[in-house]
Amino acid sequence: MEYRQLLEGVKSGTISVEEAERSLSSLGYEELGFAKLDTDRRKRSGFAEVVFCSGKEDKFLLKIFEELYQRNGEVLGTRASAGQYGLIREKFPNCQYDEISHILKIEKEGKELIGDVAVCTAGTADIPVAEEAAQTAEFFGSRVTRVYDVGVSGIHRLLAQTGAIRKANCVIAVAGMEGALASVIGGLISNPVIAVPTSVGYGANFGGLSALLTMINSCSNGVSVVNIDNGYGAGYIATQINRLAVGRD
Repeated sequence: MEYRQLLEGVKSGTISVEEAERSLSSLGYEELGFAKLDTDRRKRSGFAEVVFCSGKEDKFLLKIFEELYQRNGEVLGTRASAGQYGLIREKFPNCQYDEISHILKIEKEGKELIGDVAVCTAGTADIPVAEEAAQTAEFFGSRVTRVYDVGVSGIHRLLAQTGAIRKANCVIAVAGMEGALASVIGGLISNPVIAVPTSVGYGANFGGLSALLTMINSCSNGVSVVNIDNGYGAGYIATQINRLAVGRD
């Protein structure tokens, strides 16, 4: 029961104060025993709870998907395996799975996409993380422009796409190796850049640490950084920026 329903019930006398008190004590999350679903998150933040699928027991994952779908009519899961997709598909034939990004979702049809978020990668090997960012932003209602394989070793490829990138309300720059792409893009555009270091690279890349340090130490203004391989986090933040840019809550 929602807050307004409770208040209206107390006002009309159909719900006692004691009953309303008991209901209020359970609002905000749903106790599943193995998990506490944050049912109030959309009200607080504008985004419903997202499922991190990796490592979850099958029965737990299925129950969480069921409960979130019942409440929201859609569910976004990240870092899902093909086996987990098969599990969810048995219960929800309309679920979708992307083998590149490992996004597992049940999505509402006819969703309106607003604004523009550009997702750029330095190389093709960065696309899995970029797609996690892009599909997260799309799930939350952002229109996404993909600009892939425009790393600084062939900077003419990036410069040829500058017009499209400048139109975006926010740019996600995904890069491994030395992670220079975010700094270059930051020096070419006026809107925010979210840098995503990836674990792509040789030994001295240290699993993405070299790209992370480069991005944190960027001399370009307007560049912020998320954790290594955190495409989901970048897509979430980009959507918040995009909503502000178009005046949507």
